Amino acid sequence: MSSYPPPPDVIEGRVAWVFGDDFDIDLVIGVENIKTYDADELRAVTMKAYDDTFVDRVRPGDVIVGGRNFGYGHPHYPPMVALRNLGIAAVLAESFSPGFWRGETYNGMPLLTVPGISTAVGVGDPVRVEWRTATVRIGPDGDRTLTGQPPSDRVQRIISAGGSFNLILAEHAQGAAS
Repeated sequence: MSSYPPPPDVIEGRVAWVFGDDFDIDLVIGVENIKTYDADELRAVTMKAYDDTFVDRVRPGDVIVGGRNFGYGHPHYPPMVALRNLGIAAVLAESFSPGFWRGETYNGMPLLTVPGISTAVGVGDPVRVEWRTATVRIGPDGDRTLTGQPPSDRVQRIISAGGSFNLILAEHAQGAAS
């Protein structure tokens, strides 16, 4: 069950980090920490192997970017819990590992496949993400635009509900009221 609110239709922030191809999401917090959900413990270890200033730089609305097969490995949830707790609002990548995509999409996180994104942006670049259309405007004026694969109608409903559990509860309540 997701405890995060649904994202706004337009996410405005910066690129917090750009990962390469075949990135194992567990490395965000270190494999030794994949069984903890404690917010303070996760904050203390998030991205320490890559950038000691990461947790202090991230602001709500920021996004992370990945190359091909982002989220490779076992789909553990604590790394994305850590990133969401910091304010990461979406993940943009060339492609996603199927297990990662399924788990995080059904937790209500916008994961958008956007060809060319990993080479088009750098850390700190301002972005405006219209997640329903998979449109990414890059730069302070949004003068560069990339368009990816929009989420299906069902996935849009899942994300809008804040995750699949919330959507199922709403659909069940609606069916019971009819």
